[in-house]
Amino acid sequence: MVDAHRTFVIIGAGLAGAKAAETLRAEGFTGRVILVGDERDHPYERPALSKGYLNGETERESLLVHEPAWYAREHIELHLGQPAVRIDRRAHEVTLGDGTVLPYDALLLATGAEPRRLEVPGTQLAGVHHLRRLAHADQLRGMLARLGRENGQLVIAGGGWIGLEAAAAARRYGSEVTVIEPEPSPLHSVLGPEMGALFTDLHSAHGVRFHFGARLTGITGQDGQVLAVQTDDGEEHPAHGVLAAIGAAPRTSLAASAGLELDEATGGIAVDASLRSVTDPDVYAAGDAAAAHHPLLGTRIRVEHWANALNGGPAAARAMLGREVSHDRLPYFFSDQYDLGLEYSGWAPAGSYDQVVCRGDVGKPEFIAFWLREGRVLAGMNVNVWDRTEEIQQLVRSGGPVDPERLADLSVPLTALL
Repeated sequence: MVDAHRTFVIIGAGLAGAKAAETLRAEGFTGRVILVGDERDHPYERPALSKGYLNGETERESLLVHEPAWYAREHIELHLGQPAVRIDRRAHEVTLGDGTVLPYDALLLATGAEPRRLEVPGTQLAGVHHLRRLAHADQLRGMLARLGRENGQLVIAGGGWIGLEAAAAARRYGSEVTVIEPEPSPLHSVLGPEMGALFTDLHSAHGVRFHFGARLTGITGQDGQVLAVQTDDGEEHPAHGVLAAIGAAPRTSLAASAGLELDEATGGIAVDASLRSVTDPDVYAAGDAAAAHHPLLGTRIRVEHWANALNGGPAAARAMLGREVSHDRLPYFFSDQYDLGLEYSGWAPAGSYDQVVCRGDVGKPEFIAFWLREGRVLAGMNVNVWDRTEEIQQLVRSGGPVDPERLADLSVPLTALL
């Protein structure tokens, strides 16, 4: 039974928002819980959009965080297909696009991120895609199936996780694929050149062509359809479809217009370790849009991965309930490409490490890579090696120096290095 003594509003009906609503009820909150989302679909998980759902292996229903009937059973008020357009922090009110005004005692912003757009001529042509939402995946999946039947050419701008996973899906359909990437290797800023080479070899072995050191500068077509793309080094590539996979930007315009502080370095909504806004004690942020102070890392970070939404939503919900919260989980993500599966734990952005140590057979590939700084493990990535995530995270959390030779030695248990 719901009483109206307190009202918690959650803006953003993705994984973080849905898990926050779930946690509020699980922790005994009996007030109103209102979940607002600008998509018409019920909250769903996004990782499969560039993996199993895109390549046709995963069913649509399996993406849902909860079955639709769950929200009514748990007395979660849904406003789907309805954007929040204004936050009045003084009045403690949120205004929706249709004019509905929602009062709140505590507000959670789980507004996520949006794909960065290609700002080049030709983006209005049919066959130019982005990938962030279920509707995007449906459109892209239809195009990949068509390109596969017709032996068509797909050009992907960007060699990051989305670009590479989409390339693997496109090859599964039979499409020809070219990836245009300004860095000298895929995932260069995330994994560095050492591991970037692994993904170059992996995709090249599956027929993907790479064009490194170049940016897409134009898309040309005829009768509204894509025919080719141009790059800033004067090259032209045939294309019957284009995917822009050049990263994502946090959706913070609503927060900024409400006067909430944004983190200068990451662009996210500045929150403390409990995910409470540094500007307003009644406003919280979680997921892709939040730039949270990380107690272990000693800095504010913004993480765009599934696990951060999965765990950040519940952490913010507990903080909204007045619980003592310190959201110190290590960043974690996973990827599946062809027959390669990986998990990554830790935080080792470009320039932060001075050594990469590999344990196992990189050529197979079946190994764990570690990123170190001054002998301390910053992050680890297990590739086709399973049930090692906890040990890797323990190594990162310990903060102690390790012997790189012993770290690389398969005969030495990882637990012995703690």
